[in-house]
Amino acid sequence: MELIIKNGYVYDPKNGIDGEVKDIMVKDGIIVDKVSKDATVIDAKNMVVMPGGVDHHTHIAGTKVCTGRMLRPEDIRKNPDPMVLFEHQDRVMGVKRGGGGHSLMSTWTTGYRYAQMGYTTAFDPAFAPSGAKHVHEEFERMPLLDNGCMFLSSNNWMILKYIHDGELDKAAAYVSWLLDQTKAYAIKLVNPGGVEAWSWGQNIENGQDPVPYFNLSPNEIISGLTDVNEMLNMPHAVHLHGNNLGSPGSYETFMDNAKAALRSQVNTVSERDTSVHATHVQFYTYGGESMKDIDSRAEDVAKFINSNPITIDVGFLTLDETTTMTGDGPMEYHLYAITNRKWANNDIGIECGSGITPFHYKGKNLVNAIQWAAGLELALLIDDPWKALFGTDHPNAGPFIRYPDVISWLMSSKERQRIIDEKLNKKVKSRTIIESLDREYSLYDIATVTRAANAKVLGLKEKGHLGLGAEADIAIYELDPENDKLNDAPTIKKAFTKTKYTIKDGEVVVKDGKIVNSTNMGKTYVTESKFNDKEVYSSMLEDVERLFKRYYAMQMSTYYTGYEYVPHRKVIKAGNDLGGGQ
Repeated sequence: MELIIKNGYVYDPKNGIDGEVKDIMVKDGIIVDKVSKDATVIDAKNMVVMPGGVDHHTHIAGTKVCTGRMLRPEDIRKNPDPMVLFEHQDRVMGVKRGGGGHSLMSTWTTGYRYAQMGYTTAFDPAFAPSGAKHVHEEFERMPLLDNGCMFLSSNNWMILKYIHDGELDKAAAYVSWLLDQTKAYAIKLVNPGGVEAWSWGQNIENGQDPVPYFNLSPNEIISGLTDVNEMLNMPHAVHLHGNNLGSPGSYETFMDNAKAALRSQVNTVSERDTSVHATHVQFYTYGGESMKDIDSRAEDVAKFINSNPITIDVGFLTLDETTTMTGDGPMEYHLYAITNRKWANNDIGIECGSGITPFHYKGKNLVNAIQWAAGLELALLIDDPWKALFGTDHPNAGPFIRYPDVISWLMSSKERQRIIDEKLNKKVKSRTIIESLDREYSLYDIATVTRAANAKVLGLKEKGHLGLGAEADIAIYELDPENDKLNDAPTIKKAFTKTKYTIKDGEVVVKDGKIVNSTNMGKTYVTESKFNDKEVYSSMLEDVERLFKRYYAMQMSTYYTGYEYVPHRKVIKAGNDLGGGQ
């Protein structure tokens, strides 16, 4: 299929295109420089054209999400979407499946709603290796989205033991093995050592606290896994959810954890700029000694990010009723103790843990108001948008369907002030500096933080841009940069809620905000990371076999997730046999 998108205002930060009126040509799902005279023409006059959105951190698949759906049937019943038949000349040509949900959507609805907002790629950042099959089964039922996933690593007994014993080569071999077993894309760290402590009824408060029974600190775990990530030439930096999330004083913990990761030199083969990507950092911007005197230290955190080779995503708070879910089990128990609402907790063998509980962020609650302000402060104070990726840590700080609201807050200081005056606790003005910030994001900035930077951080070279050879994932928004007020919140929100067109792999899948083609099931990005020291790898496998016999409730043969679970895939090569060095 061939397309020409004509007359649109193109925003393509990777290629330095800032609102230029430019034609985009597509052939066989790829951006090209010429097409035939028979190409279908889409007139994007007075509209914005961007690459398809890339959400690098969103909890949308796997056992944790499915447990949340079972825990909260009241959520899945919200915002129902009816089934729609696609008909042509009295023949049914396809179907848009019914579904629903507010913070916990069905797999089908997840894909549809992302596509309607112009997103074409989404990565789930946290799953237990033993639950890999479930993740991939859900990905295969999530239309219109390319995807990938990250396995939890920083409380795994094998990894903790190898780091403690100074056997990083074995740790790297084990991570390589886990990537093959799970068909994951990258490795995730969550409350390093703290989740293991929680399995003994304890927790970790900072990077120096000892991890029970392992005689090492969280910062040693972070440094060790960062070294392993570089040894394996992984496409994505370590994805770090640090210690002490959501607590007063967390800003100091964040910087301490980040410094531990930054000690590792980026491998020359990886083509990355950093060894660490810190996630939902809004939850690490709090000062004070207790919730009574909590305040925003986003300015301190932003200064640290501005002066160090690190990327982050913000984790904007949306002042919503939502569902929190994370591999940080002790943090979820803390929330449950505050609210006394439903709660699910899981200790997943020797691998990791998790927790789930509903939460309602309210503007009149001072702590929640500070959280809302701190996220925006962080984004507005980080100088380089390529370092400050967009997202809400869906659904933890808010559901992804609120992205248009957040975009309007970033682009309109007037809208931020309206919310401060009308919806927030008045004391927030003395605990934050949000009122003093008049910076407003441009459309170029929005394209950077929702697309270009996300693809770059993940290492997806064919995503997040509209240059020659890029995948033809394109979003067209009914927003006129010449005539519409680009700091008018209602205009911005309306435009980014539903696209005029969403194009996936060169085919129109959304038109006028409605799904018109749901047959594209997307592909899964998988990292194949080879470890070339056969002696070390063989010794590691002997350790794993003993581990399974003693601790696991399944056989090694059933642990393995084969490619039959990932029929639509794109494999990225990594491993310690690619060369380079630290």
